[in-house]
Amino acid sequence: MHFDEAQLEAFRTNERTMYHMRRFDELRKEELEAREFSQNDQSMRELAEEELERIGKEATELYREMERIVKATEEEEAKPYGVLLEVRAGVGGEEAALFAEELAQMYVRFAETKGWVVTVVSESRATQGGYKEGSFEIIGGDVYELLRYETGVHRVQRVPATEKAGRIHTSTASVAILPMRRKPTIEVNPSDIEMEFSRSGGAGGQNVNKVETAVRLVHTPTGVDVRCQSERSQLKNREKAMALLIAKLEMIHEEEEARKHADTRKNQIGTGDRSEKIRTYNFPQSRITDHRIKESWHNIEAVMAGGLETITKALAGAAAGEDGMPIAESEDA
Repeated sequence: MHFDEAQLEAFRTNERTMYHMRRFDELRKEELEAREFSQNDQSMRELAEEELERIGKEATELYREMERIVKATEEEEAKPYGVLLEVRAGVGGEEAALFAEELAQMYVRFAETKGWVVTVVSESRATQGGYKEGSFEIIGGDVYELLRYETGVHRVQRVPATEKAGRIHTSTASVAILPMRRKPTIEVNPSDIEMEFSRSGGAGGQNVNKVETAVRLVHTPTGVDVRCQSERSQLKNREKAMALLIAKLEMIHEEEEARKHADTRKNQIGTGDRSEKIRTYNFPQSRITDHRIKESWHNIEAVMAGGLETITKALAGAAAGEDGMPIAESEDA
């Protein structure tokens, strides 16, 4: 039997293939015994050859099964198990902050309808209300597939509550959907990371107010930073912050690669860049328009209440090229 010895060693140390390797090693011993038996007793050669054929067949099947297990494991590790949702106020001052929080709540409600687990990672609130920035961890089986096309600039057109003249204002908020994977696609040097600790803000009792459990990590080569205050222990916040930092760095890397190969990305929606204006929410007309696929929906209240299903399906269908749906570059309404 001739097999890749390096691959066999990898199978031997893999928890998911260890059991199969024990049987594989037994087959190798049986093979050796059968060959010795054949050489020592010529009259039994035919029987030994039949035994060698059986051993070779079983060993080959085992090897292929272990290859399948390893491939399935790699695919599972590469598939995002959740996402980091970041929402930031853009242009528009107070109204932008309020819209940013409304967007965050929209995604949280959508996640709840899907049975996903949502955790507030960090919040930075504006003085007059709303979000300067909010980060949420959303864990679920198909969360990335359904939310991946939400990355970009979202624009709102409406009359603010403080507007006495009834004029429509335009504000923006940016959304980033960062996939979280069990096995990172990039390597981060620990020496490139600076760590800071502080007291968590918001409700949470004595531990939150008096103990420095909040963790902030800074990746010095890029300046990318994350803050996590969702857990009650410094260690857990540090672990989660590291996962979030890696997710951010992976997204930056993917954006850079996408820009390099922009002309080959015809089957993808838009650019996937966080600076791309992707959607407008027009409250006076109860209309939501996604500029990438040039499609509108007239149920804005239901969507803001978490009814994103129709939109996410339309985007997924466009990305897959179903029904010849055109993929358009982003443009203003």
